[in-house]
Amino acid sequence: MKEEILYKLQLIEKEIERRNADDFLSKYNKGKKKHKKQLLFHKCNKKNRWVFGGNRSGKTECGAVETVWLARGIHPYKKNKRIDCWVVSLSRQVQRDVAQNKILHYLRKDWIESIVMESGRKDSADSGIIDFILVKNVFGSLSKIGFKSCDQGREKFQGASLDFVWFDEEPPYDIYKECRMRVIDKKGIIFGTMTPLKGLTWVYEDIYLNKNNDDNIWYITMEWADNPYLDKKEIEQMTKSMSNDELEARRYGKFVQCGGLVYSEFDENIHVIEPFSVPRDWYENISIDPGLNNPLSCHWYAEYDGDVYVIAEHFEAGKDVFYHSNKIKEISKKLGWELKNGKLYALIDSAAGQKTLASSKSVVELFYDNDIIVNPKVNKDMFSGINTVKRYLKDGNGKAHLFIFKNCVNMISEFKSYWWGNNSENPIKKDDHCLDELRYYLVSKNKFNTSRIQMSEIEKDKVKLIKSINKNKYIKNY
Repeated sequence: MKEEILYKLQLIEKEIERRNADDFLSKYNKGKKKHKKQLLFHKCNKKNRWVFGGNRSGKTECGAVETVWLARGIHPYKKNKRIDCWVVSLSRQVQRDVAQNKILHYLRKDWIESIVMESGRKDSADSGIIDFILVKNVFGSLSKIGFKSCDQGREKFQGASLDFVWFDEEPPYDIYKECRMRVIDKKGIIFGTMTPLKGLTWVYEDIYLNKNNDDNIWYITMEWADNPYLDKKEIEQMTKSMSNDELEARRYGKFVQCGGLVYSEFDENIHVIEPFSVPRDWYENISIDPGLNNPLSCHWYAEYDGDVYVIAEHFEAGKDVFYHSNKIKEISKKLGWELKNGKLYALIDSAAGQKTLASSKSVVELFYDNDIIVNPKVNKDMFSGINTVKRYLKDGNGKAHLFIFKNCVNMISEFKSYWWGNNSENPIKKDDHCLDELRYYLVSKNKFNTSRIQMSEIEKDKVKLIKSINKNKYIKNY
């Protein structure tokens, strides 16, 4: 009897060893090597999440593991239940070779109730095309992972009610919209993992720039250096074999246009920071780019120890000078901005000094009538202005000197969408109102190479504390 029990225990131990050897899910992001950005994706509770990653950055692993966790009902950071979902690939062949293959990699065989094939044999599902998989979940029921491809057309994406959809690479806009309709009934979620190789598409506008200011949208970028499993020598070899534009997309997961970004030095993880209480003696100037039908852009600038902080924003279109003046004074009052003889002072585009047929007064005069003294004598030279901004973003030692509060959303958006024109030395004249008045301010300072103010040790500690906000600022976005 005792020998029989020992024999059965040995069989159980062998079965556990066999299962563990095949249980890649239990090994995901465990041990010393952790892919921190993958964990940020899994922990995020936004309903529309995206990973923009270079090839082999670990982005597809995110989508596959998220799908298997949810299907099994064992997600460590989400409320679990039985689910129905779709995995959407660009084509059936890409589905077979990428997303489907990854899911089978993480889905243990004893978790699978059945596999229904679109083509190929069930006993070799990894070499055929799967229609759907029924997965045994921990609730004693079955979850369903369905597979779709964009080349099937929009009609094939109608009718279902789903808990979530995973897009492996960027889908056409009509299919994306149809899939969003599929998750409405169940208040479900959308997530996508992609390398942005198609340029400035709808994903760039709707997700990356989030032009509709949708609170449900969240994204993170991944690059080769974020993946702890990539060999450094391999990274070096791949880097040498690619052009700069190709590297931007395939290594860093960045959107690129033929002309390239004007401010490629801009990095949200460095230059965008959480707001903090700014000492009054840091306050320096206000800068305005006027607009009537176009937006008027106004920002409040502070400086300390040679670093510039953009601390507040007013950005609105279709309003007159009286309205904008009241808004600027209202924000200034909240900030405790110093008045001189009861008036505010600011820089403004030199064009504001011109009178138009529509008004007997210039914009400068209209602001003056509303107690804001604007100085139109700004240097508008594009070349020197852009180079000045670039030096504040990253100096010769690779150090940043420009920091933008995360609530200045329009300036941040413009940094990400300001492109050089094709075969041109000038940027495309679009969505540049914030960046214009930023240039006016930085060029007016002309202090980049001046000697720094000597600080006390207490003051140095204070500045270090403020700047440390940058390092983990994106963690607060879920």
